[in-house]
Amino acid sequence: MASLVAYDDSDSEAESEPAGSVAAAGPVEDTCHAVQVRGQGSASGALDGTEGGALFAKHRSSEDPAGPRLPPARFWRSGPGSCPSQRLQWPRTEPEVTFATSEPPRASLWLSHVPAGHVPLAAALGKQVKPSWGTYNPPEPPFCARTQSGSPGTQGSSLQKKRSEDCVVPYIPKRLRQLQALNTETGRSKATEAKGPSAGRPPAPLCMEPRVSEFIQPYLDTPYKETTISRKVLFYLRGHRGPVSGIQWSPVSSQSHMLLSASMDKTFKVWNAVDSGSCLQTYTLHSEAVRAARWSPCGRCILSGGFDCALHLTDLETGAQTFSGQSDFRVTALKFHPKDHSLFVCGGFSPEVKAWDIRAGKVVRRYTATIQQTLDILFLQEGSEFLSSTDASSRDSADRTIIAWDFRSSAKISNQIFHERYTCPSLALHPREPVFLAQTNGNYLALFSAVWPYRMSRRRRYEGHKVEGYSVGCECSPDGDLLVTGSADGRVLLYCFRTASRARTLHGHAQACVGATFHPVLPSVLATCSWEGDIKIWH
Repeated sequence: MASLVAYDDSDSEAESEPAGSVAAAGPVEDTCHAVQVRGQGSASGALDGTEGGALFAKHRSSEDPAGPRLPPARFWRSGPGSCPSQRLQWPRTEPEVTFATSEPPRASLWLSHVPAGHVPLAAALGKQVKPSWGTYNPPEPPFCARTQSGSPGTQGSSLQKKRSEDCVVPYIPKRLRQLQALNTETGRSKATEAKGPSAGRPPAPLCMEPRVSEFIQPYLDTPYKETTISRKVLFYLRGHRGPVSGIQWSPVSSQSHMLLSASMDKTFKVWNAVDSGSCLQTYTLHSEAVRAARWSPCGRCILSGGFDCALHLTDLETGAQTFSGQSDFRVTALKFHPKDHSLFVCGGFSPEVKAWDIRAGKVVRRYTATIQQTLDILFLQEGSEFLSSTDASSRDSADRTIIAWDFRSSAKISNQIFHERYTCPSLALHPREPVFLAQTNGNYLALFSAVWPYRMSRRRRYEGHKVEGYSVGCECSPDGDLLVTGSADGRVLLYCFRTASRARTLHGHAQACVGATFHPVLPSVLATCSWEGDIKIWH
């Protein structure tokens, strides 16, 4: 039984004690746990069968003459070489025991089997139980017989209680414990968040100020001047609790002080990144990471998609969702049609790219290829064609890395564009020349023609940054003279478009810089974001 480990393996130490005496040594630890009762000596191993029976008969006759009789235990000593586990044996039949709360607790030496109708030990520990030989009220939990060589004290009781609690606590796998800790931490962070509505509730309306920023007003009536290379940090925007997946300035010139940022912390935010650097509104419409968020061409709505397969078009002035759709894959790329603003194209973890109609609220076209994920989408020729970059990077992937599609017919125009074994996480169109740039995992920017047959330039290649599997974005300045790209080591690199030489390197982030964009009006303002979750405004 479980009581076998309750005895010391040394015979001389157990037999040197006189009968009924209390040893001065500390209590012997036990893997099983028993309810320790005061009022009776613990060195009962020295009692023989006659003395034990007489003691029990005397106790029963004086206190409970009408109650049931408990069969006496049989004690005997063994030889010095015998196993100490055979010194105490109990009858095979289960004794019927009654309890009462009036008598003081006594030492319990029985119960090597589980009694019928027992309750768990955790339930018995909820309230203090005082066993005695009176009336039987609630059933006692199972426990093992225990022998102590020392007197029962506070230290033994606390140790016994702790071990009893540890004995019945169920095992929780490490993965479940980490999930519970993550849920608790997420709940605390949501409770302490200062701005933004809770998930599932409509966001509050954003006040669209009619006045134009005093920094932007002087540049509205004049053509865009030459882009100035940024040197210093103007604002350091903090507020996201996860990596920032992308940023975009408002496409309306009079409202271009607002910056949109999407994050993996299930939110996207709107910032005043020119005047104050403050967060204007936080939107928590998604239950998973927000991978893509885009301004509508009118500047009044935001289209967002994430890993929860949900698509939302939010009106900033009213806070209402003018469109909500459910995709059958995780969304990683979103682009509005440059001419028909009621259409947009989305791609993600699927071999399909889908075109949605906001007015009808459904998919109107499908573009299917033998791929697994769409990384980015870029419209060409005023919306009649578009490019999609994929995750295909095998030896026969020349027809799948970058694909040109006809928007109306859903047919492939060209599938022989990029012939090297690297994926292209982002694409960017030049504002003045019919060329586009592709960010490759070969740690360089490749230049392509934007008209069929989309040939790659062998003479110009922009190198010096690192991609290393991150979705590092790139962009051209509004005048087309500079290129900006992030880097996996946190740097921001600016290149001269004509010569492919490096113009400046900004050491801005501690982790990977995944996004960089020029301001559409201010010629010396640049915004960057990183995998660390911060955003920096440079001037």
